[in-house]
Amino acid sequence: MSTTPRKIAFIGLGIMGSPMAANLVKAGHTVTGYNRSRPAIDKLVAAGGKGAGSVAEAVADAEVVITMVPADPQVEEVILGEGGVLENVQPGTLVIDMSSITPQTSIKVATAAKEKGVRTLDAPVSGGEAGAIEAVLSIMVGGAADDFADAKPVLDAMGTTVIHVGPTGAGQTVKAANQLIVAVNIQVVAEAVVFLENAGVDLPAALDVLAGGLAGSTVLNRKKANMVNREFAPGFRIDLHHKDMGIVTAAARAVEAPLPIGSLAAQLVASARANGDGPLDHSALLRGVERLAGREVN
Repeated sequence: MSTTPRKIAFIGLGIMGSPMAANLVKAGHTVTGYNRSRPAIDKLVAAGGKGAGSVAEAVADAEVVITMVPADPQVEEVILGEGGVLENVQPGTLVIDMSSITPQTSIKVATAAKEKGVRTLDAPVSGGEAGAIEAVLSIMVGGAADDFADAKPVLDAMGTTVIHVGPTGAGQTVKAANQLIVAVNIQVVAEAVVFLENAGVDLPAALDVLAGGLAGSTVLNRKKANMVNREFAPGFRIDLHHKDMGIVTAAARAVEAPLPIGSLAAQLVASARANGDGPLDHSALLRGVERLAGREVN
């Protein structure tokens, strides 16, 4: 139970946002949720939260507003747009955007919020659906140190690694690096799976022993069952990872950082999307390796 319950508005109750909001309720906060589709709101209400019929209604008396939406256009619409967060919150409110977007959009949001006396943090997350459900997300936070200190008890209800990484936009920069590492990691795990299968090795046993050594990773632990069973219900969609690879390649170019392997991973993610795999979990990069191996992919 949180020692200081807060009135929190949570905008965006999707695959990640829904369990994150539920964990805030479990921590003792008063959480009012808004989502475009009503079933997600009803799910939060069933978990002990409150529902709202609009962004304006959700944020009306909130001390903290959290947004968790797919991409930059939705962040701008929800926070900056007509009927959005900044039109309806009181000065001093803390707005925490936990979406994965460009650092430039986070800075744009912060600049507009500052003019209205509203505080902001960019706090994207890593850990996928399982991490959101288990409240073990890694949360990388950009913004003022005082605002981070104010937000940390709230963020602690959703993650176990909650770190202030720098000024506004820094959280998104670190998240871009995270998505770079994850994409490359998933790709090489997928390549290893096809290699092991072609060699006739016991795949589950092989992945178990690899997970216990230097080749082990959170990606391997979280995604090996997806790959073994060819079950790709989305925890994090390829469509969204494609968006994130665009962010990291653009951000890296802006600071003249080479991404030779990352650029190839970005192309492979784009290829998976072009082949119709965009709605699937990003572990479905395995399907691209199977295509390269001449296998028929259904």
